Amino acid sequence: MTVTPEKTSSATAANRVAGELRNVDKWYGDKHVLRDVSVRVGAGEIVALVGRSGSGKSTVLRVLAGLSADHGGDRVVSGAPSVAFQEPRLFPWRDVATNVGLGLTRLRLGRNESAFRVERALADVGLTEWAGAWPLTLSGGQAQRVSLARALVAEPELLLLDEPFGALDALTRLTMHALLLELWRAHGFGILLVTHDVEEAITLADRVLVLADGQVVHTVGIDDPRPGPGDRSPLIERYRVELLDRLGVRI
Repeated sequence: MTVTPEKTSSATAANRVAGELRNVDKWYGDKHVLRDVSVRVGAGEIVALVGRSGSGKSTVLRVLAGLSADHGGDRVVSGAPSVAFQEPRLFPWRDVATNVGLGLTRLRLGRNESAFRVERALADVGLTEWAGAWPLTLSGGQAQRVSLARALVAEPELLLLDEPFGALDALTRLTMHALLLELWRAHGFGILLVTHDVEEAITLADRVLVLADGQVVHTVGIDDPRPGPGDRSPLIERYRVELLDRLGVRI
């Protein structure tokens, strides 16, 4: 296994790597969960990874995040990636600002700089007035905003999202999609979005990868990425049918 920090260059953002796995194999005991998996997320690119339950999606994310080291193949990252999960995983005995500040632990910043970063991250997600609130008083959407602020407060070049909107109602999910894209456009980080939702993948991503039995079996490049909600153009419908077909869903 090789872990290589990505070097900064004068190349355009499209040619730089935010994170990449090359020919990764991963075993859990005698179960071969990832088989020669290669995934690349360019700087400023959104890549979605879709697949059925048990296909290995979350394992790909964990390896890319550096949370699972016992694998074969290479991992290349630019800086330290940040992760947001489906469950916000907030500490209920700490207020919102303190929860967000936990995303700065490995940076060892001074108190003033840390406070400034937390305040800015909360402003980015529209929760400035909730800095002193306790997690149990938040709605599901607000809690997920706090989780997103915690992931972004360290200003990562790679954001890893493990089905972060799956537990939200439909309207809140649309709001979070819009917020994510707003933050992405403002900060330019690369994103790997793990999701089981084909519609979500098409709505957010530049490319969609299909994972089945621990292998990337298909890739779809979205020619006109980030269509509006409810877009049912022939091209979008073609993407949807193609991806569902690759997932074994016939419509």
